[in-house]
Amino acid sequence: VQLVESGGGLVQAGDSLRLSCAASGRILSSYTMAWFRQAPGKEREGVAVIFTRSGTKLYADAVKGRFAIEKDNAANTVYLEMNNLKTEDTAIYYCALDLIPGRDGSYLLNPALWDLASWGQGTQVTVFS
Repeated sequence: VQLVESGGGLVQAGDSLRLSCAASGRILSSYTMAWFRQAPGKEREGVAVIFTRSGTKLYADAVKGRFAIEKDNAANTVYLEMNNLKTEDTAIYYCALDLIPGRDGSYLLNPALWDLASWGQGTQVTVFS
């Protein structure tokens, strides 16, 4: 499977961005998907997860109420809508596809549990004040 992120950019604090993750080779409707991010000098962290079986969405506390994860099965694309961006949201954002079927739980915000996953190449988001 190949995942390609797009939509990153340089924006001012308070602005919005919409990231896209287009998949080829797998049908996204069958897989749990997630967005992660990694800021300079920091560990990779989970941002949002959408579970394939329940459709439940899970968000990190830092983005709750500002970010939204959506999946368009027809387009085989997952999105991350980011509103009211803050300077601390500056990072490279990655999407990932969970290759372990059936997992469902808040623990999936932990990137260490995504070793068996397909990852995109990342898209840079920079927020200035």
